[in-house]
Amino acid sequence: MGRITRRGFVAGTAGALSGLITAGGALAADRDESLETAVRAVAEARGAAREFRGVWLATAANRDWPTRPGLGAAAQRAELLAHLDKAVERRLTAVVLQVRPTADAFWPSRYEPWSECLTGVQGEDPGWDPLGTAVAEAHRRGLELHAWFNPYRVAHHTDPARLAPTHPARVHPDWVVPYGGKLYYNPGLPEVRRFVQDAMLDAVRRYDIDGVHWDDYFYPYPVADQSFDDDEAYERYGSAFPDRDAWRRDNIDLLVRETAARIKKINGRVRFGISPFGVWRNAASDDRGSATRSGVATYDDLHADTRTWVREGLLDYICPQLYWNIGFEAADYAVLVPWWDAVARGTGVDLYIGEALYKAGDPAQPEAWQDPAELSRHLTLAQRYPAVRGHCFFAAQEVTQDRTGAMARVVADHYPARAR
Repeated sequence: MGRITRRGFVAGTAGALSGLITAGGALAADRDESLETAVRAVAEARGAAREFRGVWLATAANRDWPTRPGLGAAAQRAELLAHLDKAVERRLTAVVLQVRPTADAFWPSRYEPWSECLTGVQGEDPGWDPLGTAVAEAHRRGLELHAWFNPYRVAHHTDPARLAPTHPARVHPDWVVPYGGKLYYNPGLPEVRRFVQDAMLDAVRRYDIDGVHWDDYFYPYPVADQSFDDDEAYERYGSAFPDRDAWRRDNIDLLVRETAARIKKINGRVRFGISPFGVWRNAASDDRGSATRSGVATYDDLHADTRTWVREGLLDYICPQLYWNIGFEAADYAVLVPWWDAVARGTGVDLYIGEALYKAGDPAQPEAWQDPAELSRHLTLAQRYPAVRGHCFFAAQEVTQDRTGAMARVVADHYPARAR
């Protein structure tokens, strides 16, 4: 336990550079030359570790892939390989593939039915193994393949009869809570917590994946005038806690702790990472929080204590979704990057920044996103902070289409060569 790992050494060295950065997030040096010197020092402190350059490949509702349900196996495979090839072309290093979008699977799972995103019919065999193919083909191209799971979401509707007949949510209707027009597994039930771990870890045992990746869904995002009905579970299991919120946070903490331990027991090489909503708590609620005014906070609303998971080193990496532009008043990218840097520094947990490529050029977004250079400015700013070890872009469709050239600008400015 006392041995200093390479990652620990790099983290400690990077932390020693934190004096270069003021509490307000600006480098102490105010001249371009000093900035370049400081950034170079940070880069050297990071050592030879490979920079994480990721892209999310979303399958829920066929967002990125497959383009529609019911494509033949050959067409699905060709689309998948095209995404992997585009990642290589953009000089990325990792693909984060969504393989369990709604309590179903993109591999022949022992626990859950085939995903309806493949064939249009949940439980129908697509005639090939998408996850197995993705792992093999990603590795053949020098890419990491992180398997992206959603622990608790069951369906984008509230009708259990629409699920496959053998779906666990139909076999165990007492596990399920309808909320906000969707179905969720109840995180407050120990048998649910064990089951969702078993379902996800099936892929860890069977495939040479590089990472287990969760996104921002724990308890569901709040829906006005609706309550998540976990009264019975709270009455049964929550008596030791001061209130329901504390009990709910403990349920999610247990999921994280237990999953982390089980992954390492199965395969210590597989990394465990989480990509939460970017605001843990606002400073108005907690002086440890960020100088933001977000309407949602993971700690308070999703019952996910993301800061604690990092501070206690439960994860291998954290990838907060900082989907706001520099200067956005309620949640400024330039405020949140240094906040997360301070949280991660010295923990041994790598910090990757989730980037909203999908906003670039969208006329519904603020003016900053109409500038193709906005995203590149994000990476330039993040270079100042020692804990930041990479970025992940949402999502694959935009990496390919790149309607304003924002991704090409990132590649030209920051990825002049393939990461080694």
